[in-house]
Amino acid sequence: MAGKAKLPMGIENFMEIRTEGFYYIDKTRLIKTLLENPGKVTLFTRPRRFGKTLNMSMLKYFFEAGSDSSIFDGLEIAKEKELCEEYMGKFPVISISLKEVASKNFDTAKRILRSVLGDEAVRFPFLAESDRLTETERQQYKKLIQLNDQGEYAMSDEVLSKSLLTLSRFLQKHFNQNTIILIDEYDVPLDRAYQSDYYNDMVTLISTLFGRVLKTNDSLKFAVLTGCLRISKESIFTGLNNFNVYTVKDVQYNEYFGFSDTEVQKLLEYYGFMGKYDAIKKWYDGYRFGELEIYCPWDVVSYCHALKMKPHMEPQSYWVNTSSNDIIRRFLSRADAASRDEIEFLINGGHVKKMIHQELTYRDLDSDIDNLWSILFTTGYLTLYGEDEEGISSLAIPNREIQWIYIQQIRKWFKDEARKNTQKLEDFCRAFEENDVSAIEKEFTSYLRKTISIRDTGIKKEMKENFYHGILLGLFGNMESWKVKSNAESGDGYSDISVEVEDKDIGIVIELKYAENAMFDIACKEALRQIHDRNYERALVDDGMKTIYRYGIACYKKRCRVVSG
Repeated sequence: MAGKAKLPMGIENFMEIRTEGFYYIDKTRLIKTLLENPGKVTLFTRPRRFGKTLNMSMLKYFFEAGSDSSIFDGLEIAKEKELCEEYMGKFPVISISLKEVASKNFDTAKRILRSVLGDEAVRFPFLAESDRLTETERQQYKKLIQLNDQGEYAMSDEVLSKSLLTLSRFLQKHFNQNTIILIDEYDVPLDRAYQSDYYNDMVTLISTLFGRVLKTNDSLKFAVLTGCLRISKESIFTGLNNFNVYTVKDVQYNEYFGFSDTEVQKLLEYYGFMGKYDAIKKWYDGYRFGELEIYCPWDVVSYCHALKMKPHMEPQSYWVNTSSNDIIRRFLSRADAASRDEIEFLINGGHVKKMIHQELTYRDLDSDIDNLWSILFTTGYLTLYGEDEEGISSLAIPNREIQWIYIQQIRKWFKDEARKNTQKLEDFCRAFEENDVSAIEKEFTSYLRKTISIRDTGIKKEMKENFYHGILLGLFGNMESWKVKSNAESGDGYSDISVEVEDKDIGIVIELKYAENAMFDIACKEALRQIHDRNYERALVDDGMKTIYRYGIACYKKRCRVVSG
């Protein structure tokens, strides 16, 4: 791939992408669309990792006075000569991200916010000497960038809450042009505050900060904000005139966030990865934004980067390392039997009908299980597959990656649930030590009936087996005296699960199979034959285990069969 553009792994700075030889999928027509649909404040809500931050960086470099206009050469927006002449490089721009304003306590979060705002103010040192500002205004600017003895920004709470307003006014006076304000991930501080029990304090701070700069601010040209949730009920945005909100349900702007199928194919052809197109579509496509089907760009780029290192690598989940999946755990902990059945139906390729509420507050999240359905939708864990005349949405899991994340979270939730009855769990595990096949089968079936099963015909048999494998490992995790290994090398292969009960010299080897069409006996015999043929017990014998129990376990939906031999 010599001479090819570099893949922009984690690169969210537009200037860096355009000047350092990175591949870029042109989203610059967003600028034209934004200017053709004027609003004093525009909010875009999209799930994490759909290109919001890169687009905000693009807007900054387009509008900001003094920017290098050549980085837009050859892009779609450059064809709009009159628009570029009027707007490109003509405005002061305040650009901040609240992504890092997340802490377990309010004081630390406020300190981080001071740092974010102070660092932005430092970008304009000329304000300290500007002859277009009064001496009083120059001193007010210096309060934004003043440091304390610890080297941290020293702005008082009052200065902090007025910081964006103050900076926008001073920039307007200096440039004689109204200020454009860009605020990325505006809702992250509220999300973390909700999780860490200082929500009311953060709402008050953010409401004051935003209210002062976005309402009746004569120095404001326009503002653009991004986030996951539309939190307009919190009074953060109340009183705003000409306030536009564009969510994943809206048609406008949807082609500018995420990758279209055409864009993905073009990228794959460029790097020679078209042979992976079907796998990428299955794993990372499926989001419905308005009338468009969209891929998650973070996943596509991450997988292509992995393919450059290992051309035969299979797709995997990249969201799990970048986005909090707590919302699924929260849902499972609150869900009743009917809701868990609906999740099971979704995992197995079905759709559910729900009323989506897009103007929730964080206070609303746990008040009603229906609200959690809405959050799963707005954060990208469900996508829209249609809406009826009454506004009821048909929701589905968008792709294989998100399906995989649900499965992982279900395992963790089930493990926590099982631990609530420690006696039942210990009795189940002891049955393996005592070779009590009927007890193992009875209790494992009991556990399976309480969890969420996988029977999606589109999922490979190995993935289904891995699900049951994970459930069993989670149950065994309660036995502190057991030495449990998963997929450990032994004999001529890798056994699914092996256990050493050292104080009793008992070794346990388990092979799990998914019993297609409930063919339990055939699957169990195949499991035992594999244990014997590949000599899986060898490692247990080598470690001094004197009694060896071999179990073939076949699972199908919420049933199982266990044999020993």
